[in-house]
Amino acid sequence: MSSFFQKFFQLEPLLTYPLLLLLILVILLLIKGFLEKENSEKIINLISSVSLFALVWGFFTLMISLIGAFEAIQMANEISAGVIAGGLQYGLLTPVFGSVIFLIGRLGIIVLTWTKK
Repeated sequence: MSSFFQKFFQLEPLLTYPLLLLLILVILLLIKGFLEKENSEKIINLISSVSLFALVWGFFTLMISLIGAFEAIQMANEISAGVIAGGLQYGLLTPVFGSVIFLIGRLGIIVLTWTKK
């Protein structure tokens, strides 16, 4: 798992740091949802929106990465399969992290809904 984070932090900061901020925001909203029961619907809607945005942001960064990779492949005459596989591996890190944030948010919504009065 540590290699995931090492690779993740080697990526473009403008694409990855928003995901970290969204993870922190989802966790803070979950904590607030568990502590404040009276505004739970508003907090659940916020968690839903932020976690969905994290998922979409992850796939958006994948599309940007793929466009750059295909442009580099087009410029080069010969590319080995290992280089392409390595590039795809790095490109898929942000959608995976966005999906993890989405799942954390959704699991939190399930628990908040279940514990709601």
